[in-house]
Amino acid sequence: MLVTSRTAKNLERLARMDGQPTIGRVMDKLVREKMLSLRHPEYGRSLSHLGRSERIK
Repeated sequence: MLVTSRTAKNLERLARMDGQPTIGRVMDKLVREKMLSLRHPEYGRSLSHLGRSERIK
């Protein structure tokens, strides 16, 4: 996959933060979460509040 240098740097940073060995797993996780939020809009809203408040159920 072709990405900008800024995106590559951010993917590497996310991989380190999550303890993943490669950025491929981070990309898989991001795509999976996006697909879930598209299929179930309430899932996407609950993710947007993580870190600021408790997860919405």
